[in-house]
Amino acid sequence: MAYVLVRHKVADFARWKPVYDAHAGVRQRAGLKEVYLFRNVQNSNEVVILFEAADIKKAQEFGSSADLRDTMQKAGVIDRPDMYFLNK
Repeated sequence: MAYVLVRHKVADFARWKPVYDAHAGVRQRAGLKEVYLFRNVQNSNEVVILFEAADIKKAQEFGSSADLRDTMQKAGVIDRPDMYFLNK
């Protein structure tokens, strides 16, 4: 099983979450299944998400896609996300 771990900061979690939720179908088509969504205890606008990845190559393509960049900008991501592609 492969995983993708993402960490980034958002301007406002309440604004970010509906945009993130609306993008679920795109993530699913990329073979990603959300396992956990965490918020930093000290900064609730820092988000860490763990996904299961059915196809790591597809996940990497999704991670570098213009669609994802545009969606993150629309959602209010304010830093460069850290993305880790992991094997178990």
